[in-house]
Amino acid sequence: MSKIYLNECGIICALGEGHAQVKERLYAGQPGVAATGRWSKGRELALGAVAGELPSLAHVPPYLHSRNNALALAALAQIRPAVEAAIARFGAGRVGVVVGTSTSGIGETERAMEELSPEGALPEGFSYRAQEMGSPAEFLALELGLEGPAYVHSTACSSAAKAMASAARMLRLGICDAVITGGVDSLCAFTVAGFSALESVSAGQCNPMSANRKGINIGEGAALFLMEAAPSGVQSVELLGWGESSDGHHISAPDPAGAGARLAFEQALRRAGVDAQQVDYINMHGTATPQNDAMESRVIDELFGREVPVSSTKPLTGHTLGAAAAVEAALCWLAMQDDNKQGRLPPHLWDGAADPALPALNLVPTGAALGRPLRRVVSSSFAFGGSNAVLLLGRTA
Repeated sequence: MSKIYLNECGIICALGEGHAQVKERLYAGQPGVAATGRWSKGRELALGAVAGELPSLAHVPPYLHSRNNALALAALAQIRPAVEAAIARFGAGRVGVVVGTSTSGIGETERAMEELSPEGALPEGFSYRAQEMGSPAEFLALELGLEGPAYVHSTACSSAAKAMASAARMLRLGICDAVITGGVDSLCAFTVAGFSALESVSAGQCNPMSANRKGINIGEGAALFLMEAAPSGVQSVELLGWGESSDGHHISAPDPAGAGARLAFEQALRRAGVDAQQVDYINMHGTATPQNDAMESRVIDELFGREVPVSSTKPLTGHTLGAAAAVEAALCWLAMQDDNKQGRLPPHLWDGAADPALPALNLVPTGAALGRPLRRVVSSSFAFGGSNAVLLLGRTA
């Protein structure tokens, strides 16, 4: 069976834009989550917002104008030379796009509703097409002049992981020779209000695995990979395996027994031909909600034990929802590069107040390192409706 490689990675999130800035703040444990009232009028919340100006979309049709697509373009810019080289090598019809999202252009609809005329007319030039779920894939395909398959997964927090698994299948089936894959999501009032209504949003920095955890910090960002069936350069990371399951336990709560989550972990390990004891680090879904942390920590304890280093990076980036699996895979990808010979690990930020009801996992303190390069890393994503996805990344060189 052909191997699958993540040959290039572009990332923008609350930690910054590009490899150098994101790595510096990641290893220093400097969170990008901060209090703001921009998306929650009358109430400040800790959110993982992207700072700074995003690229212009003036060169594309107005229906593709959205913060979401601007984030995608910022991530694409970091890998564009390699992407264009792949297009020249394989042809526009042999390169696909598969990404995950949950918000698409909903923020643009919010702004349009705020600008209604006295007669109730929407602003000139506004198009509901901006909020179509398929918009990021359509935008990227148009931007790059691609003619291969282009579509979106929207399964809440598992979206980007499922997109990456779909991209890998397209390569193995011979449908494409290269795929731009990952995820993108943007902050908007609709999402913040929705999670607030569920009473699952923390006003301050989220606190995964703590007895004092009170919910998530919503964030935004984009991470895009150039996925191919052959390595390209020294920074290639192999997608060794993936697992997908659906437990269908509840519309918003995970199965307390974690049967679906465990199945996704087991599928990823089996597909990769890797034993649980060979995993160097686990990037937890780690939402800091009572039910998710309880379920996930127990499944990790049962499958991997308590020695493997684990962390949730959501206090650093916020929970980027449809982009979360891609952003967190990108953090793992960065940690597996040759410039990290000591195996520095993404830290777990929390108050240190262990919940006695949860297994005492090996939570990574800021500054911790393996003392050797990371070779096998797992990243988990568990979504509303019981959609579970796990990615297993590896390096052998």
